[in-house]
Amino acid sequence: MTNRIRDIRKAKGLTLADLAAACQPPTTAQTIGRLETGMRQLSLGWMNKIAAALGVEPASLMRAETAAPAQIVADLTASGPQALTNPREALAPSALAEGDGPPPLVLAVTESVGEYRPGDLVWLRPLDPDALQSAINRDCLVPKPGGRFAFGRLIDRRGSLVGLLPPGAGQKQVVVDNPPWVAVAFMLVRAL
Repeated sequence: MTNRIRDIRKAKGLTLADLAAACQPPTTAQTIGRLETGMRQLSLGWMNKIAAALGVEPASLMRAETAAPAQIVADLTASGPQALTNPREALAPSALAEGDGPPPLVLAVTESVGEYRPGDLVWLRPLDPDALQSAINRDCLVPKPGGRFAFGRLIDRRGSLVGLLPPGAGQKQVVVDNPPWVAVAFMLVRAL
């Protein structure tokens, strides 16, 4: 068995130092690097500590040697695809969505709306009400009375009012008063 710490850390946009600081108690970037590369034994205690810091299940940190994961072989930049010296593992959406909080929500797109195309899956993570400010200018799903929803760019929050700008052209701002939760988009899955 090999570990997937580096792949999950990079997929979540964290540096070695970020992950080390997120551990409880905090550790050093050098220790995380040694655990990633196998230079230091990954004990059950370290597995639990790192999984908690990454917000994933401990079992997702391991993979069988026989498994052949999908590989990221290039980064697409404005000047074209740039080959990676060391390909890295492409994580399945479920691996990125794991964590201690509420399970993610998925919005299925059935018609073209703004930048979204039919068949797109928009993955959303419910936010703590105190963290709502971090979702400004990001696409969010908000429940409305009567079992309906509002979806769009979070553009305003005043007291209990939440303002969204729907993704379709020419649509007006939608205001929801005191929604029980707000979920922010964190991943778009699009089949080609």
